[in-house]
Amino acid sequence: MTGEELAKAFVDHYYKTFDANRALLANLYQDHSMLTFEGNQFRGAQAIHEKLTGLPFQQCRHVISTVDCQPSGMPDGMIVFVSGTLQVEGEQHVLKFSQMFHLLKGPTSFYVFNDIFRLNYA
Repeated sequence: MTGEELAKAFVDHYYKTFDANRALLANLYQDHSMLTFEGNQFRGAQAIHEKLTGLPFQQCRHVISTVDCQPSGMPDGMIVFVSGTLQVEGEQHVLKFSQMFHLLKGPTSFYVFNDIFRLNYA
């Protein structure tokens, strides 16, 4: 699988899981992972899980516009940058967002080492 194919497969899995049951995303993070969500930092799988499951909406729908990837310089690492829109339940308007993932190869699969999320206000 090429880096681009791997990045697209990861992005597809991440956002489908987020939209269906974001509690399952905890499996993609480890204890040394870090999430920066709208400027607030969360370290470790448990803290990231609590942030993602504590968001003030139950349903969300992501539409991905772009996926860019590069090798990270670490063995078997990858940087993935995503842009798109999301719509949460009860809202008529979509919101633009950007998200960056730094993926590292674990013993059995890739995991999210760093994750940075921002809404893009026009």
